[in-house]
Amino acid sequence: MKVNRRNIWLSTRDYVMIILGTMLYSFGFTAFILPEKVVIGGVTGIGTLVYFVSGIPVGLTQYVLNLILLAFAYRVVGKQFVFKTLFGATLMSLWIGIMQPLFPDGIIEAQQPFMNITVGGLLCGLGLGFVFIHNGSTGGTDIVAAMVSKKTNVSIGRTMIYVDFCIISSSYLITHNIDTIVYGLLVLLLVSFMTDYLINTNRQAVQFIIFSHHWEAIATAINNEAHRGCTVLDGLGWYTKQEVKLILVVCRKIESVNVYRIIKSIDPKAFITQGNVNGVYGQGFDELKLKMRPKHKEETDE
Repeated sequence: MKVNRRNIWLSTRDYVMIILGTMLYSFGFTAFILPEKVVIGGVTGIGTLVYFVSGIPVGLTQYVLNLILLAFAYRVVGKQFVFKTLFGATLMSLWIGIMQPLFPDGIIEAQQPFMNITVGGLLCGLGLGFVFIHNGSTGGTDIVAAMVSKKTNVSIGRTMIYVDFCIISSSYLITHNIDTIVYGLLVLLLVSFMTDYLINTNRQAVQFIIFSHHWEAIATAINNEAHRGCTVLDGLGWYTKQEVKLILVVCRKIESVNVYRIIKSIDPKAFITQGNVNGVYGQGFDELKLKMRPKHKEETDE
């Protein structure tokens, strides 16, 4: 990567957001979840179990486990990711170590576990989302999720659900309390939802089908002003038995308002349909991550 002002700014912004994300996660965990004695997923959950049994601070156990996982992740995700993960994991353990003594009884009092769990789960998910968006990781099962995401189209949040579910369920062997397991699963769902929501916000896409007599002007304007490609299709209006032109446009959801404005400025009477699109890959969108079946020798010889 070339060293210039833009790259320095992007790298600096990433590290600043990782700092803020880990701080937000640690605050949600120590101020809302840990006081309710709820075990969540990942190495944070394992650290919580160790803390309940031996009194060893959560941050210390968490950091040791992260170092072990990072040794396995080096070859798969690369040196840069490992460095950012080490940076994020160090910050996470540091923030948790600082904040844990500050909130021994939590912030919300009067025995309201559901409210504490809900607020804590949303804050943790928000923090993780910020970290992942800016190419970082907090370690733990995040490392496993990032490795899976590098090779497949399975979302980070979904991978975290699979791994963390096993950790939360196994906590029953120590706590023998069904309520805390239910709350732990609730945290898992909230964190995964918020993480995926933030990560996928900029990836949401929509598809337009536009019917208009001014199709040529609309398609040209979308190319030039919205900087999106258009495909013009031939159609037949069955009621009028007249040939029509259809414009097919795929764009980011945040760009849809601009497309509407372009259409309305040219033809206010245009007939428009819009639908959400799940999974748009190729030029201008996401990269398709898929393991290809290796070719056999017979196929390569043909």
